[in-house]
Amino acid sequence: MKPLAIAAYTVTNALGRGVAAALTALRRGESGLRPCDFEDAALSTWIGRVAGLEEAPLAGEFAPFDCRNNRLARLGLEQDRFGAAVRAARERHGADRIGVFIGTSTSGIGATEHAYRQRDPATGRLPDHFDYQHTHNLFSAADFTRRWLALSGVALAVSTACSSSAKAFASAYRHLRAGFCDAAVVGGVDSLCLTTLYGFNALELASSQRCRPWDADRDGLNLGEAAGFALLEWAEPDDARPLLLGYGESSDAHHMSAAHPEGAGAALAMQQALARAELRPEQVDYINLHGTATPSNDAAEDRAVLRIFGPDTPCSSTKGWTGHTLGAAGITEAVFVWLCLEHGLIPGTLNTRRIDPNLGAGVVLDNREQPLRVALSNSFGFGGTNCSLLFGRRVA
Repeated sequence: MKPLAIAAYTVTNALGRGVAAALTALRRGESGLRPCDFEDAALSTWIGRVAGLEEAPLAGEFAPFDCRNNRLARLGLEQDRFGAAVRAARERHGADRIGVFIGTSTSGIGATEHAYRQRDPATGRLPDHFDYQHTHNLFSAADFTRRWLALSGVALAVSTACSSSAKAFASAYRHLRAGFCDAAVVGGVDSLCLTTLYGFNALELASSQRCRPWDADRDGLNLGEAAGFALLEWAEPDDARPLLLGYGESSDAHHMSAAHPEGAGAALAMQQALARAELRPEQVDYINLHGTATPSNDAAEDRAVLRIFGPDTPCSSTKGWTGHTLGAAGITEAVFVWLCLEHGLIPGTLNTRRIDPNLGAGVVLDNREQPLRVALSNSFGFGGTNCSLLFGRRVA
């Protein structure tokens, strides 16, 4: 496929605001996870929480959008001069020729949780200030992003659980190729809420320890929150910027909350990404695993990686730094991959002490410094909605 260039990018999560905070933490092995202190959640688990959102309401024309998710989106959009890069692109292409493609899983459902706590005890009526359209609605973050950046082109939200903001790249590519836009803002925003915290706890997937992907004693994930954005444009010949070289999407159609045990859909997504990029598995220098640290998901992904790449390709999970940021996991880990490509870094798998002897992928435990040209990022969601993104620089 014709590559897309990553013209600008940013990420905000439990590691801090902007890409410099993320890179520093990755290099130092400093996790953003902490014991759960979200609202009144009485859960014994760890979370990746973004500091300061409670004291930063949206105001003025954006007041109707005020909720934790859109506060997080605004905070993310203000980092790394991302807004300035989009303004420059707006001058080149026009506001109506830049698309917006945003992934999320629960959007601003936290606003609805608060509204239900405040409903009239006699009638059950929700409070008048509750604004479903601008907060809970899945399109809310995409709508907010479009308005914040003063864009007027095509805009859509992708909500396919943990693959959402990875699949946003694929949607953007198709819209660009079809001529609906000339550039695209791609990203994801997902914030902590009681629905996901108690939901994953009810599924017995939330760990009481810091998550340990691929570890023999792993017992579940930690939830996190994040916002990340990228500006995509068609690559120029000899383009030096990071490139989206290929993408693959598949569906396991196996179970609502469990991956196919043999990783059938995950393998298909990785194969599609390689085929679109016209690359062979041995040309991939690093794989950022989905790597949630749940026993079954890690085992399924391990089988898929072994089937395509064998045991020698270095791979790791970065969930130990940020927690699982659900609909924002795809963009968060895409940004990590671009930082790795730019700075020659393979992050280890934080918190993992002893690799499960039943797993065989080439998981690295400690950071490595080495040049990288091509790297793959996996994002797999509930229902087996899989997406793999292949990034790199031009390969002869």
